[in-house]
Amino acid sequence: MAGNEEFENLSSKELHDAAVKLAVRHGDVKFLWQLLTRIPAAAAEAGEQGEAEVDVNNTAALLHDYVHAGEGDLAEQLRPFYLEYLSRHS
Repeated sequence: MAGNEEFENLSSKELHDAAVKLAVRHGDVKFLWQLLTRIPAAAAEAGEQGEAEVDVNNTAALLHDYVHAGEGDLAEQLRPFYLEYLSRHS
């Protein structure tokens, strides 16, 4: 896996994909759960306030966001989380 400097050069989408792939490969349910719980706050920071409120109350919406957590402003807000995970586990 890449070094810290190389992770910094990845797009947020690439970081998301790498972190999720690594977590799935290692059966790291804790990371995946932490990602799910961080999505509402990241959505709010990305200006998706209505989306964040729905996520807290609706598991289906949260799972939908999980699928899209590597896209756009949401991925940018979650970027530090992906960087930290990849740096710690690779």
